[in-house]
Amino acid sequence: METVLIANRGEIACRIIRSCRALGLKVVSVYSEADAGARHVALADRAIEIGPGPAKDSYLVGEKIIGAARQAGADAVHPGYGFLAENARFAEAVTKAGLVWIGPRAQTIADMGDKERARDIAKAVGIPVLPGSPRFPFGDLDGLAKAAEEVGYPLLVKASAGGGGIGMRRVDGPETLDEVVTATQAMADKAFGDGTVYLERLVEHARHIEIQIFGFGDGHAVHFFERDCSLQRRYQKIIEESPAPGLPDIVRQNMANAAVTLAHHERYGGAGTVEFVVDADSLEFYFLEMNTRIQVEHPVTEMATGRDLVELQLRLAIGDLPPFEQRDVRHRGHAIECRIYAENPDMNFMPSPGTLERFLLGDAAEDVRIDCGVREGDKITFYYDPMIFKVICHADDRSGAIAKMIATLANFDVDGVKTNIRFLMKTLDHRAFRDGQTHTRFIDQHKMSLLES
Repeated sequence: METVLIANRGEIACRIIRSCRALGLKVVSVYSEADAGARHVALADRAIEIGPGPAKDSYLVGEKIIGAARQAGADAVHPGYGFLAENARFAEAVTKAGLVWIGPRAQTIADMGDKERARDIAKAVGIPVLPGSPRFPFGDLDGLAKAAEEVGYPLLVKASAGGGGIGMRRVDGPETLDEVVTATQAMADKAFGDGTVYLERLVEHARHIEIQIFGFGDGHAVHFFERDCSLQRRYQKIIEESPAPGLPDIVRQNMANAAVTLAHHERYGGAGTVEFVVDADSLEFYFLEMNTRIQVEHPVTEMATGRDLVELQLRLAIGDLPPFEQRDVRHRGHAIECRIYAENPDMNFMPSPGTLERFLLGDAAEDVRIDCGVREGDKITFYYDPMIFKVICHADDRSGAIAKMIATLANFDVDGVKTNIRFLMKTLDHRAFRDGQTHTRFIDQHKMSLLES
């Protein structure tokens, strides 16, 4: 394996390029017309245009990406996250084209991508899951009211093919059930090409904890500890940290063991994440889903363990990754990541497209990492997710990591688009956050004080 095509864009494409360079691999980038001048294009050995700006005409068209790989003489495809990263048909097509797929087997992606099937597999290996319903295909509401009563309110309507917080809506009672399910089915059909949904019990006072795993494809797998991803807006994460504050060691270990058990069962190959919802009151945990790809927040784990997860993915694909055991994975200190979005918190976090007229990030201090896919003068369009870069800080303890993150964010000078930088600083400095009182409704609960000037 000499040349890797990266089927993605933005900061994750730039981040994968960094690990490819460290291993002496050549890189091919693909880009839409809107990304012709993008940073991931400039960093590649070769770049190939694959279509117009909308993702459905470019980054989501597997045939174009495979065609670009053949044209460039690439040996392998790394999907990053989002777009086609968890598309089993694309993974299978890449393999059938004679290319190396840098990720788990297509069957594993299919198993875990179907949320109901994933729940059944988790249950079969003894992992607790939340009460849920059968699936309801697009336009089918037959038996919905009875299923909702059995699951219990409040509940979540979830797209079977969804992920990353997309395709999830809350229902507090039967009076809005049909309306919310119909709307979620329509949205899921448009976003994923599959309008199937199911119902799942909502844990009111919940924490979102995930376990980073790495499998060797032969049944052997290890974990790289946990990340607390409870700080979210619209079910999408904005702050992640490791270790999870205030989580008892026994709960931490039991979740890690459950995640590794699932990876063993699937004979998982590569990096993946098993996500759990934890009842913040009882500390009981339940399987949420498995993401069969590298996560947006993987740098948190890298900073806390000193391991390059993308390099591990690449070396496994090359075939030169020596096996290692759980005892070889160590955790040190505390790491926090903030996602910087081009969005307006005062307008319900609506995206803020525009040109980065000023983009000064300063010099990163020790134990500060910035993963970025843009440069000054770049246009942030409405075609793609508005996240523009990530900041990851590491320190000996949590208070030190918080202080380092606030100081780092305060030095940024970004103009031309609205960002959530000030909002993040206020969140990090909030007493409840400093006390480790994190849960998935934290932003909603404290929103007014966090938006104050």
